[in-house]
This record gives sequence, C-alpha cells and structure tokens, in this order.
Amino acid sequence: MQRSRAGAALADPPDEFGQAAPARAREERAPLRTEFDFELPRGFLDKDGVVHRTGTMRLATARDELLPLYDARVQENAAFTTVVLLSRVITALGTLDLINSNVIENMFASDVAFLQDFYRRINAEGHTRAAVTCPQCSNRFTIDLAGGRLGES
Repeated sequence: MQRSRAGAALADPPDEFGQAAPARAREERAPLRTEFDFELPRGFLDKDGVVHRTGTMRLATARDELLPLYDARVQENAAFTTVVLLSRVITALGTLDLINSNVIENMFASDVAFLQDFYRRINAEGHTRAAVTCPQCSNRFTIDLAGGRLGES
C-alpha cells in the first residue's frame, strides 16, 4: 500500500485493466527458511568427553534422499538410511568440524529419535512446533522444538 504525505493509507494502484491487485500479490513474502537450529535432549559425547548439544539442520533436497539408496551400508541394512540422511542434512553440531555417519552412529538413541522427528517436521510439515500435554496437570500446549529448553519461557 502506498501512503500519502500525511501518512494515511492509499489504495494500491490498479493494474493495466483497472483492477486492484489481489491481496496475495500485495503481501510481502517472508524469505524461505532453509536452516533450523536444534538442541539435542542428551547430546553427542565425543572421544574427548565433550558434549555437543546445539546444532543446525538444513532442509533436505531430493538428492539428499536419493543418494543414501546407492550407499552399500544402506543396501545391506535399510535402517542405515537414517544415519546417512542425517549426516547429510546436519550442518553444525556443537564445536565439531565434521558431521558424518560415524557421528550419527555414535549418538544416543534418544537423540537420533529426536533428530528423525525434527527432520520430519521441517521437511514434511514446514515447522518445528509440537503439541504436548503436561503429565502433571494435563494442560495441552504447543512448544517450538527449535526454541529454548523445555520448561523455559
């Protein structure tokens, strides 16, 4: 929308046919978010005893989902697909220089399950929110898995 010098909103100028532009076309589009931060429930314990909990995962491409199918480890055991796929889309984890399948293989099972759910949320659902229920009061609310730790406001 245009504004007059006094600050009052003016109607958008009509198109070449004298029609106002549709609202969808006038909206400013938010930039596409391709990377999402996360915090692992337990954390990856490296060989030096350092725990790495915070990381970043990017959106997967078709190539990310296809290439594991050609991996010999995946051909021997389809369950290894998760390991290869996560090693491709996790771009940062703590202070590690390299995230590869060895890192994912040596994560705690609860962290791998968290990352699988996180992957599904950002790639299939497009967000990192999850509906949860408080075990004590049964109150239902939504949390953002990419946000702070549970219980923080």
